[in-house]
Amino acid sequence: MLLTIDIGNTNITFGLYDGAELGPRWRVRTVHERMPDEYGILLDQLFRHRGCEPEMVIGVAIASVVPPLTPVFVQVCRDYLGQEPLVVHAGVRTGVRIHYDNPREVGADRVVDAAAVRALYGTPACVVDFGTATTFDAISAEGDYLGGAIAPGIGVAAQALFERTAKLPRVELARPPSVIGRNTPHSIQSGLLYGYVGLVEGMVARFRGVLGPETKVIATGGLAPLIAGETDVIDVVDPWLTLAGLRLIWELNEGREATG
Repeated sequence: MLLTIDIGNTNITFGLYDGAELGPRWRVRTVHERMPDEYGILLDQLFRHRGCEPEMVIGVAIASVVPPLTPVFVQVCRDYLGQEPLVVHAGVRTGVRIHYDNPREVGADRVVDAAAVRALYGTPACVVDFGTATTFDAISAEGDYLGGAIAPGIGVAAQALFERTAKLPRVELARPPSVIGRNTPHSIQSGLLYGYVGLVEGMVARFRGVLGPETKVIATGGLAPLIAGETDVIDVVDPWLTLAGLRLIWELNEGREATG
């Protein structure tokens, strides 16, 4: 089996692939201070909870936007899985041509998402990733990565309201009873949810103005289902898109399917 690891600023997602089938998958909180052994023990516990053995892993593919944690997970793979992982970076074959002023500035997850969308959903496309940042990525009809846009994530906005105001509380990111809030928590929920829906709809319209009206919109990230439920501009919700892209890139570089 292939282990795919997406290291983000807020969450780390893991997924085990048997061929093209995604099996057990996990989402855990990113903790910068953890040592390799701590993450190794956590990974071992996650595996065994789902009846999996570390020996089943025949390869590992990693996308990371947290540079200090990249060597930590490389060490985890070596010590706990006996594998030398494929870490996606500028020198790795992805099948995606990047039209960015400096291709090295593009986050690995954004390139991996583009590879997945190309193969799974077709192009042209706009990928909306609801992570620590809310990112919009444009993939041309030819499957090239053209660039995108970056906005603060919903969680970041909610945390900023709580930390930078004297009276606004921390709230759950959920759908309020009405767009017009009748108390402070519901008012914050309305502003966050429908404000970001408006952001997504406006940005998608602008991207389609460049890429064409047939542009597919694929949403990913933990909060994608929440936003997609409030708008019809999102065509596909795929919370595990980055993991799928990692599998495809691993097969492109290793030349074999993720079975074992």
